[in-house]
Amino acid sequence: MKDILTVLKYALKYKKYAFINLGFNIISIFLALFSFTLIVPFLQILFKQSELVTDYQVFEFSIKGLEHSFNYFLSTIILEYGELQALITVSIIMIISTLFKSIFAYLASFFMAPVMNGTVRDFQKKVYDKILELPLSYFSGEKKGDIMSRASVDIQEIKFTVTSFLEVAVKDPITIIFFLTYLIFTSPGLTLFVIIFLPVVGIVIGKIGKSLKRNSMKGQKKSGEILTTIEETLGGLRVIKAFNAEKFVTQKYSFLIAEFYRIMNKVTRRNSLSNPVSEFLGTSVIVTIIIFGGSLVLGKESTLTGASFITYIVVFSQILTPAKSLSRAYYSVKKGAASIERVNHILNAENNIKEKQNPIKISEFNSKIEFKNVSFKYAEDYVLKNINLIVNKGETVALVGQSGSGKSTLVDLLPRFYDIEEGEILIDGINIKELSIRSLRALMGNVNQEAVLFNDTISANISFGTENVGNSEIETAAKIANAHNFIEKTENKYQTNIGDRGGKLSGGQRQRLSIARAVLKNPPILILDEATSALDTESEKLVQDALNNLMKNRTSIVIAHRLSTVKYADKICVLQNGKIIEKGKHNELIEKNGTYKKLHDLQMF
Repeated sequence: MKDILTVLKYALKYKKYAFINLGFNIISIFLALFSFTLIVPFLQILFKQSELVTDYQVFEFSIKGLEHSFNYFLSTIILEYGELQALITVSIIMIISTLFKSIFAYLASFFMAPVMNGTVRDFQKKVYDKILELPLSYFSGEKKGDIMSRASVDIQEIKFTVTSFLEVAVKDPITIIFFLTYLIFTSPGLTLFVIIFLPVVGIVIGKIGKSLKRNSMKGQKKSGEILTTIEETLGGLRVIKAFNAEKFVTQKYSFLIAEFYRIMNKVTRRNSLSNPVSEFLGTSVIVTIIIFGGSLVLGKESTLTGASFITYIVVFSQILTPAKSLSRAYYSVKKGAASIERVNHILNAENNIKEKQNPIKISEFNSKIEFKNVSFKYAEDYVLKNINLIVNKGETVALVGQSGSGKSTLVDLLPRFYDIEEGEILIDGINIKELSIRSLRALMGNVNQEAVLFNDTISANISFGTENVGNSEIETAAKIANAHNFIEKTENKYQTNIGDRGGKLSGGQRQRLSIARAVLKNPPILILDEATSALDTESEKLVQDALNNLMKNRTSIVIAHRLSTVKYADKICVLQNGKIIEKGKHNELIEKNGTYKKLHDLQMF
């Protein structure tokens, strides 16, 4: 129950609708009970068991007062128009009462809809916002498919759970209370017997519910593994086909879905028990009541008449329907609890990139970036050790070195994708931990080795993250990035959809779009992470020209494997095993005849 409460707290926002729903439900339940209580006089008239009430009394709001007034009303009709007319009158009253009961029940559901759907929507948004908030380090230890499963499959299961729970949480308990109150007044002894018998039903249902949650958790976890496999398959189709690995991945996938099939069979079968178990237990209770109640009716000193007993059974049978709904909701909650637990794994994940209270908002870059005694590690081993580096405004600083030397990690520290273990990073003399994260990242533009594009139009990809821009500004950015000419040749020009991850474009075209996006953002600081390393010679020339246009009058930190692209940098830093071992301009480092010279000679050779 604790799990479902974590979701239901989002329903507090819609308490106005919940109170309206409560009001309509109470009216609907009262009218339903009133309809069933009419069965007593109906039966008494039919079997001529009731004595006519001819003495008029002032109306009082009590069960006896209501009963006397109604019997007086029926007696008057019988005396004036006959018993058949009285039966017709009772029947018409029951129909009208049921009609209004149905109308108020619909109105209750009408006002409950925003509560149910709004609660799930807000919870779903909270999960998505949390995914965006979490640092990159969180995702490096998680399977993408499993996160997708938690944010989609599990959310849908939670939606079903919340909907089932809210549908019955208010209406059914009130129905049971109203009807049970009537039964107590009708026959306290018989009702006490029923109340003692009902906990047995609860224990049986609870036993089944526990195993349902356990198996649901296994099923949802397996669903995440299946989504991960599909995502990896789609991303690696080229490799799968090239290595004739179709049989291998098929076997892996077949094993996963076979396991999922086995687990979900258990879940479905357990879930399917709710109806037959409830049906059997309900019938057992009614039969027991008939035997016990029948013995009371047949007793010589019993105050329970035959008509009252039949009405008692009819009213009690109406308690069984909400009781069954509650048991089904209980099963649903147990099943959904597994999904809530999995989603809470995301919501409860700690974000170690924390912004201080009242951070400094920075809007411009004036002087320099300084890495001062910076050390960083992902786990046990240090990736960067004692880095000292100054990047002055307007400079182009290149980072070179072998793969795994720490180049990408170093630039990821600047926008606080990760936080450093030791030392500090300063912008214009201010520690970046003192700055607003949003304003810090607004100073920077990134162009990575793999162009990250979205399944949208060219225009939307260029303007991504930049607000209130016109078509002319987008076109200007594309021209600076050497992208305008190829865009004009596409089917719908700037409104052409580029497909998943820009799959309809070549590598060079994708990269130029990502450069155009950086141009439009117009940041004072540029981070270029091997932006041309995956391109052919012709595309590299076009992209390098675009990068040169982009880097004009900006401070740039460039990671490069191809040393020819950074030979004109103001400062080149050579990294090895997380340390800067050489620093200087291209010609100075060549003259030093050190590591940079060896890398340069290898590439030239």
